[in-house]
Amino acid sequence: MTLAAPTPRVFLFLQGPHGPFFHRLGTMLRRAGAVVWRVGFNAGDRAFWFHPRSYIPFRGTAAIWPETFAQLVTEKGVTDIVLYGDVRPIHAQAVAEAERRGIAVHVFEEGYMRPYWVTYERGGSNGNSKLMEMSVPQMQAALALSDMEAPLPPGHWGDMRQHVFYGALYHWFVMFRNGDYRNFQPHRALTVAKEFQLYLKRLLLMPLHTLDRVQATLRIRYGGFPYHLALLQLEHDSSFQEHSPFGTMTDFLELVIDGFAKGAPGHHHLVIKAHPLEDGRTPIRRTIRKLMKEHGLQGRVHFVRGGKLAQLLNDARSAVTVNSTAGQQVLWRGIPLKVFGRAVFAKPEFVSDQPLPEFFAGATRPDSRAYKDYRRYLLETSQLPGGFYSARGRRQLLRQVVDMMLSGDDPYDALASGTAAPRQQLRLVT
Repeated sequence: MTLAAPTPRVFLFLQGPHGPFFHRLGTMLRRAGAVVWRVGFNAGDRAFWFHPRSYIPFRGTAAIWPETFAQLVTEKGVTDIVLYGDVRPIHAQAVAEAERRGIAVHVFEEGYMRPYWVTYERGGSNGNSKLMEMSVPQMQAALALSDMEAPLPPGHWGDMRQHVFYGALYHWFVMFRNGDYRNFQPHRALTVAKEFQLYLKRLLLMPLHTLDRVQATLRIRYGGFPYHLALLQLEHDSSFQEHSPFGTMTDFLELVIDGFAKGAPGHHHLVIKAHPLEDGRTPIRRTIRKLMKEHGLQGRVHFVRGGKLAQLLNDARSAVTVNSTAGQQVLWRGIPLKVFGRAVFAKPEFVSDQPLPEFFAGATRPDSRAYKDYRRYLLETSQLPGGFYSARGRRQLLRQVVDMMLSGDDPYDALASGTAAPRQQLRLVT
């Protein structure tokens, strides 16, 4: 008696991170025996998918996308969808339909512990993540099944230049090669041309921005004053737009600077750090100058343009953020943190609930033991070593994520049931 061959999994890829990561991932899934398709919404999507037989262009309007997606799922026998970020309209609509049909949803995002890890979850990420409903005691119970040490980050790792390069290249294709996708509408408010100009400007001005950042950091490090950190995000980022109480970054800055003026001791300073990918579309520096003058804080508020956070954290007294993943670095150091939006790390054990003036006057410290358990839980489940943009980062990520996608358990259930694969220990580079 001949056994029937198992029915292959059918993966439908939607939009991914800029660059070739999704193509590499699809290739490995195909080698594992799966059927892989990719829907492209513009010339940038097409440019980074090098398997034309599996590429499906979507040239319709946004209004017909839900119907088109439902037809594709039926025609191709789709069992899994793969996407980067779950809140842009085309993805949110696809996720809703997939959930109705019992189709697995694989969501990639920038790492909750970036830049050394990326996030892989099932169903949703950030404010839609299963982590939002989990308590620290539940995580500690799952960790009891594992005796693994938490992975360490490498000494050197980063792909910011590659990230910016692929972003600029992607928008170049959308600007100059998008004739076949005339109905394409970006999910952000700016036009594609403006997005491309901002990426190009950032690439060209990187040396000047680096000099400005170094000078600002040195003034703070050698200033001899206690300081608090305000960690900014990209105003157009999905976590800020979908999972925070603010409409603009200006709203957040107004609240923070007002609370600092009312509560912080007179010899304390406020350091406002921009997101590493901040590209100038929001007039942050001008807004800070205006608010500093209104509250009589001249000389006590400092702006740092992007860069790494570690140097500033070494001497910080506290930090505030909407829901930036940089909050994880704050908590790792045992520094008090206040969060205003929905975030996977906003657990009562280690995030302050004090009113903002009271927080700046004397913040309560987080429960570092609880946070270390939380951090270890993430590193054994949804946080994978690697990156989307550099070749080295992609190699590291692909070594593990394909098997996780083919598993019947999501990362959190796998740890609780004892089926999680051993985690790779990152090699320290000296």
